[in-house]
Order: sequence, then structure tokens, then C-alpha cells
Amino acid sequence: MKLEVSMPTTTRRQFSDAFESEAVRLTRESGRPVARELGISDNVLYRWRSEQQQVESQGRTRQAVRAEQDELRRLTRENETLRKERDFLKRAAAFFARESP
Repeated sequence: MKLEVSMPTTTRRQFSDAFESEAVRLTRESGRPVARELGISDNVLYRWRSEQQQVESQGRTRQAVRAEQDELRRLTRENETLRKERDFLKRAAAFFARESP
């Protein structure tokens, strides 16, 4: 008899931009930690505050900053794929160059 143990799947909670902005505003205005009251971790609230400060210093919207970060991640992954393909083709060309008489 074989027992199957399955790992519980955890889903990442998603919050709207309005909720994140309101949480940051509450933290700034009240001067006290509100993360537990809102049901989020202190680290998440700290990251949101950091993002908000970055956005305010640049004079852009959070959506624009996130879109730029997403594009940078996509381009980094694409760049890595292209490097791997290039390196493979270099090795293949060297291999076939040695094989030909």
C-alpha cells in the first residue's frame, strides 16, 4: 500500500493598487503599524511604502514603474535565451568545422 502525500498549494494574494495606496496612506497618517490590521505582513507594507517613495521621487505613476520593471524582466529573460542560443550555435559551428576534411 502506497501513501500519497500532496503538498498544499499556496496561492499568492493579489491586491489592487487602490488598496496598496490606501495602506501606505494609513501608515503615514497614523504613524503606527497597520499591516496586521489589514491582514498583510510588515514586509509587504514596507515594500509598498518603498515603491511609493520611489514613484513620488520620479514623478511617475505606480503602473508606469511596474510596467517598466516587467518589461526589464522580460528583456532580461529574452537576452539570456538569446545568449544560450548563440553559445550553442558557436559550439555547433566549431564541432562541424573540426569534422569536415
